Amino acid sequence: MAATATTIRSLSVQELNIPLWESFGIAGGAQQIAKNLLVTIELADGTRGYGEAAPFPSFNGETQKMAFDAINASKSILEGADVWEWRRLHQEIRRSINGIGSAQCALETAILDALTRHSRMPMWAFFGGHSTQLETDMTLPIPTLSNENEGVEHATNFTRTITSSGIKTVKIKVGGDFALDVKRIEGVRDQAPESSILLDGNAGYESAEIALHLLESLGRKGIVPALFEQPVPKDDLKGLRQLTQNTEVPIAADESAYNLASVKRIIDEAAANVVNIKLMKFGVIEAWDSVCLCKAANIGLMIGGMVESPLSMTMSACFAAGIGGFNYIDLDTPFFMESIPLKGGCYRKTQSPNSGRIEVGPTLDLRGIAEGHGVVPLATG
Repeated sequence: MAATATTIRSLSVQELNIPLWESFGIAGGAQQIAKNLLVTIELADGTRGYGEAAPFPSFNGETQKMAFDAINASKSILEGADVWEWRRLHQEIRRSINGIGSAQCALETAILDALTRHSRMPMWAFFGGHSTQLETDMTLPIPTLSNENEGVEHATNFTRTITSSGIKTVKIKVGGDFALDVKRIEGVRDQAPESSILLDGNAGYESAEIALHLLESLGRKGIVPALFEQPVPKDDLKGLRQLTQNTEVPIAADESAYNLASVKRIIDEAAANVVNIKLMKFGVIEAWDSVCLCKAANIGLMIGGMVESPLSMTMSACFAAGIGGFNYIDLDTPFFMESIPLKGGCYRKTQSPNSGRIEVGPTLDLRGIAEGHGVVPLATG
């Protein structure tokens, strides 16, 4: 095929390591530095598209090296290909990367970013243009602390800080110490009684019975979460279904939902009310297909991510806003980052001198994005 303006001239990948001001702790472990990757695709006409891989070993075992190797393995497939053929390229990438979702996401993001920049189209319009604004929650991580009092104090102080910035929904990581989980949740409720509370177990509870016990314990204290995400292990769809059938709190699948086939199983087994769609698990195209499947089955939608920079989080915001129908928005990890070497997108950096942090706030506004996802490395232009 003869080269055109939209032929991929080159593909490159480099480390994107960003420190966090607070360790991002989940039931499976914590991350102090986002060890991510930046993918750059350059077209024959000089247009560049950018993608991000954000592997999170504590979540699904993917590492920076695994993602790096998978991306490089796709180089020979993509160089010389045309970004207009993004559906076909999705299949080619999928066959080459050995199931590394973060690599799939990075490559597909860069391809679509290059295409929409070339076409002078904002990414939210490419996905359908349903809306241009979202309201995100913010996550209270599991802290690495020495005693129970410190855990509750951390939860209270953290909640006070983020709600003062306008955040109305607090997502609490649980699945560690059961008694401490209850007290941390109670601390958040007491500090912000008007806020909505989401719980995220990250597969940390061994059984549905333990998760139900947590909900019963909270109920006795007058606390009813708006959502309980992945309380039980990834492969325990029976446990997820037990929870879904025995509580009025909506149950979301996260770790259990990682490709189109897994989403179909969740639907077929009536295992969850909601599916957390993360581009970093599925890749962009399979995430889109999974959304269509969930909508057809009347399954609720959540948009989330790993520990991602404004690049891939803006991509996810464009995806969710453009398609529409997402009831739960969890796109907050840029708020945890220091010294972000990127600019543009739907996150604003603070005005404080010498600060590389993102301004914490609930509203993600996409209207300023003129083409692509709008995020570029600081060294660009």
